[in-house]
Amino acid sequence: MSTSGRSPLSLAKQSYAASLKAVGRGLTRTGLAKEVAPPVEQRWRHWTHSLTKVYDSLAMAKLDVPWWTYDAIAAVDAWLAEREHPIRVYEYGSGASTVWLSRRADEIHSVEHHTGFGEMMQTELAGEEKISLRVIAPTSSDAPVIGSQKEGHAGLDFAAYVNSIDDIDGEFDLVVIDGRAREACLEKAKDRLAPGGIIVFDNSRRKRYVEAIAASGLKETIHAGLTPTLPYPERTSVLTKG
Repeated sequence: MSTSGRSPLSLAKQSYAASLKAVGRGLTRTGLAKEVAPPVEQRWRHWTHSLTKVYDSLAMAKLDVPWWTYDAIAAVDAWLAEREHPIRVYEYGSGASTVWLSRRADEIHSVEHHTGFGEMMQTELAGEEKISLRVIAPTSSDAPVIGSQKEGHAGLDFAAYVNSIDDIDGEFDLVVIDGRAREACLEKAKDRLAPGGIIVFDNSRRKRYVEAIAASGLKETIHAGLTPTLPYPERTSVLTKG
């Protein structure tokens, strides 16, 4: 670990993001880059434009994309277009996807574990009647009921965050799992799906997520490849009851 408490990989990601954002600002000032993104259907152009927006949820929201692979975005967008309204969504992890979903669904309940980011999103989304965003931070614990394997999250209990879905009555057409303690979120979410509903599980290539999905009993459709803002391929899975 570095003296800042972050791993070399985390520091490299932070440096990469800062560098690309600076490049983007410079290109925009000189007129070499346009403020308006190309249509998302033009993936390579849209992706190139998005690279300077990495780790910036508000900038990504303006691109009208969630932080999933382009294949997953297209698949979920088509599914939402065909789904009978009203469409109810529960989302573990807020951000650009919250805004994107609000343009396509009727009721979005989002929960965020990061207090600073969550409060910023609450301010940005104030007045959006479709969206209910709660911030439920983990609590410190020597024996977490539900922990997270994410680097730097040892000794934190995410039980209240994971169980937050129990506070909302009814079934959900779509559940997004893109926050912390995702394995536990999946166990909670799979029994709350409406008939024909789906779960979007992001970054599903990680070993612990592969194992959790395999054990869930759900049918998995993998959407791998190009992802907005990222210089490497990722993987987003869509899960359904078989």
